[in-house]
Amino acid sequence: MGKIGEIEVFPLNLGGNVFGWTADEATSFEVLDAYTAAGGNFVDTADVYMARVEGNSGGESETIIGRWLARRGRRDDVVIATKVGSWERRPGLSAKNIKEAAEDSLRRLGTDHLDLYYAHRDVADVPLEETLMAFDALVREGKVRYLGASNFTAERLREALAVSAANGLARFVAVQPHYNLVERGYERDLAPLVREEGLATLPYYALAKGFLTGKYRSRDASVDSPRSTGALAYLDARGERALAALDEVAEAHSTSVTAVALAWLAAQPTVAAPIASARDTSQLADLLASTRLRLTESELAALSASTDQ
Repeated sequence: MGKIGEIEVFPLNLGGNVFGWTADEATSFEVLDAYTAAGGNFVDTADVYMARVEGNSGGESETIIGRWLARRGRRDDVVIATKVGSWERRPGLSAKNIKEAAEDSLRRLGTDHLDLYYAHRDVADVPLEETLMAFDALVREGKVRYLGASNFTAERLREALAVSAANGLARFVAVQPHYNLVERGYERDLAPLVREEGLATLPYYALAKGFLTGKYRSRDASVDSPRSTGALAYLDARGERALAALDEVAEAHSTSVTAVALAWLAAQPTVAAPIASARDTSQLADLLASTRLRLTESELAALSASTDQ
């Protein structure tokens, strides 16, 4: 189990971005049921999910999760993370927007508190002091337990932590960067500061938009996924080396490439839990398998070497 502040979390953070998008409400409930039945307790969402999908207006994922929490009576044993700042209807990180967006998220999720509340992006539309004071107010009111920073540079994260320390404000305890076996910039840019400050890392796009499932091995690959174009962008010599290394380890453990890719990420320093989503329970099975997989030091090193710059 990883930790967010003092909260123990399952080593797979279930992504809620597909809820209300590629998974309708009934299927989303099935995925959530299966995830929690396997011991999972950590669900990631955002107010903007999935506003950019035709027919949606935003807030769909939070609404579905809120309905599931109410019908299953699971609020007390599920850790909920959501975000503010990226939705056109609730843009930016001003004090006014953070306060109003948090109230909206609480209402959609049907809860009186958020376990982890992220600044979704460092939009820098107001001074950091204003943003951090607004987040701190939510913590003091008991509406938010912990704060996180998503898509922050190391420079801006360091500045935010310094502002919080200087003003006695609640600080960010978690970061959500783009990080996986073929996206390694985090290790160079952000990881040193995260280690130094004792923060938890929850990487998104943990499977590189599906590329690290092994389904994209040729430009002609026909995969029923809205992310297929993004996944195929990784199909180069480096991506092929990654798949070859994943194949070898997966065969040794009689498991899937997906499980190995997630297990590698979960084993990296500072990572509390990779974020991955499943649009149905069959996809979820491979994700859950990663939490039971223990890779050897030599396997972890071989996988890392396959994509070292």
